[in-house]
Amino acid sequence: MMPQQQQLPLSPGETLDVDLDEVVRVTYLLEQSFRYDYPEPVRQLRHRLLVLPPIRHGDQHLRARRLDVQGAAARRVTRQDRRGNTVLRLQADRVERSVQFQVRALVERVVGDGPARLPAAAMDDPLLLRPTRLTAPDARLRELAEELRREMLTPVELAGRICQTVHAAMTYEHDVTSIHTTAAEAFALGRGVCQDSAHIMLALCHLLAVPARYVSGHLIGQGGTHAWVEVVTAHHEEAVALPFDPCHGTPANARYLTVATGRDYADVPPTSGSYLGAARGRLTTDRSVAVVTAA
Repeated sequence: MMPQQQQLPLSPGETLDVDLDEVVRVTYLLEQSFRYDYPEPVRQLRHRLLVLPPIRHGDQHLRARRLDVQGAAARRVTRQDRRGNTVLRLQADRVERSVQFQVRALVERVVGDGPARLPAAAMDDPLLLRPTRLTAPDARLRELAEELRREMLTPVELAGRICQTVHAAMTYEHDVTSIHTTAAEAFALGRGVCQDSAHIMLALCHLLAVPARYVSGHLIGQGGTHAWVEVVTAHHEEAVALPFDPCHGTPANARYLTVATGRDYADVPPTSGSYLGAARGRLTTDRSVAVVTAA
């Protein structure tokens, strides 16, 4: 007998009436749009979208996808970068007043197919061990890293301890940081958003020689995109990426949908691009994630 399927429409902030960690299969529908409005025509639009989940990421599988462009005739190229991220590049010769990108993706999570696996060489990958401009430490972060080092924990225990420490040190608050705020700046402020907590955790991981990477994606039941960290640890003949959310002080679970991984936010902004014209564009976004079935 097939497991019973449950229809679970979900809106941001709504409480789930099923424990996603107790089911075998879950299917999610991601819908996201980005609309740019201009007061006058612009030319030579070149745009990059990093909004589609990867074809495979651990127990997460992309089953279907669709991109619609409205407001301009756009050429598009889809490719996978070396991290496995799905990159959409679009070009339009002219945009009269507005252009809108609409993305839909059907994603299935299959229990037992995860976590994400990497080659054993990932344990020594400089991209997972070296700081970037956004994750460079300062004296306060170095001091905290030394305190954590003295606890003599295993790599996975240390990752969990870093995650909880960052959560305790940061108060979630909008509009006090930006995409350019560094880990050191956010840590000194003690306030910020998920991106800042992820950058601080990455800074501490790098100081403690723990390979780790930034994750961009979605936390189901929460508005907007989300960010967390994957810590890479040895597992038999390979390596695995274990997700931790320092913004909430917990390992990530079935509520999290991975879209892209990189060294920091600058590697994986959802939308970016350029155009020719004096007009300044205004961006409007919309996003929803629904649990379609659970079994």
